[in-house]
Amino acid sequence: MSSPQVAHFTVTANMEQSVRWKQTAEAAGHPTVASWLAEAADNYMHARARSGPPIALSWRRSARFRVVLLDGEEVEVRGMLSPPFGIFKGDIAGTGASAYPPYVLVYLPERRILGTFRYAETCKALAAELAPAILRGLPPADPDAILERYRREAS
Repeated sequence: MSSPQVAHFTVTANMEQSVRWKQTAEAAGHPTVASWLAEAADNYMHARARSGPPIALSWRRSARFRVVLLDGEEVEVRGMLSPPFGIFKGDIAGTGASAYPPYVLVYLPERRILGTFRYAETCKALAAELAPAILRGLPPADPDAILERYRREAS
């Protein structure tokens, strides 16, 4: 009987990630970060398979929709729309002080800001990744992890 083939990967982490990963691996009962990362990657892939591939959304320009800003004020904005998402360019704090306002992705049923990004294309890609689960009435695999990944990749 032959032994299973093993592949090795090298993963780079900053110090904060390293500490978090070690703590999480230990709390989950894994002897190493590598074994925990392998399980986390498998779980992520299974969740992605359940929710399906990203959906190509059809965006229409010059749409108006309402959003709740960080200061709690609800305002109507103009932007792009592909229900259940909207994208607008503006100041999410409601101060009007941003010299280079970001693009903001909004989840329309809750009028909630999901994230702010430098490019509208990033908002569209994130919406496409979240859409399959949402449109099937399922929570996304891990919305916080998805948002964090997009924030990291955007910076």
